[in-house]
Amino acid sequence: MSSKASKFDLVISGVGGQGAILASDIIGKSAVLENYNVRAAETHGMAQRGGSVVNHVRIGCDLGSMIPLKGADCLLALEPVEALRYIDSLADDGVVIMNTEAVHPVTVTTGKAEYPDVESIVAELRKTHRVIAFNATEKAAEAGSRQAMNVVLVGAVSNFLPIKTETLLERVKEMVPPKTIDTNVKAFEMGRSMVE
Repeated sequence: MSSKASKFDLVISGVGGQGAILASDIIGKSAVLENYNVRAAETHGMAQRGGSVVNHVRIGCDLGSMIPLKGADCLLALEPVEALRYIDSLADDGVVIMNTEAVHPVTVTTGKAEYPDVESIVAELRKTHRVIAFNATEKAAEAGSRQAMNVVLVGAVSNFLPIKTETLLERVKEMVPPKTIDTNVKAFEMGRSMVE
């Protein structure tokens, strides 16, 4: 039996269009197949492309679907500012897994605001938490498609989840478009190997 916990609270944050919901569905369905109780909640600011999206996935949980502040075991951030935005949801001993590729909102692209330096975001988060930060979008491109970035991050978080890798990979194969299966399997494996 692995040393992984039988309960796991995960917050997935990102920007609309990045695939946070698919990531959440892959993990949630995998947990259900392994007979865990799963509670999930999605909250969308402006979930169309560009707005903040956050999903709560509670594995082995009989309580409500929303993870309390400072209650998450892991914050899986598909975008750097979204890691900062939801850091309060993470327990003190929780881990941040984040994509370092920025998605610039309209306020930045039109010059009304500045996007913070990604290195300084990572440094700020590292003051209080274990942070695994890498460019998941580049890894996805190496695997065959930038769109597979969310699956790269599912691969990375799989190192912490109380779910068998095979179960997660089967869900990936089942839930991505058939033509993209090989790319997504490669993306998952690349993400999994990013965690030491």
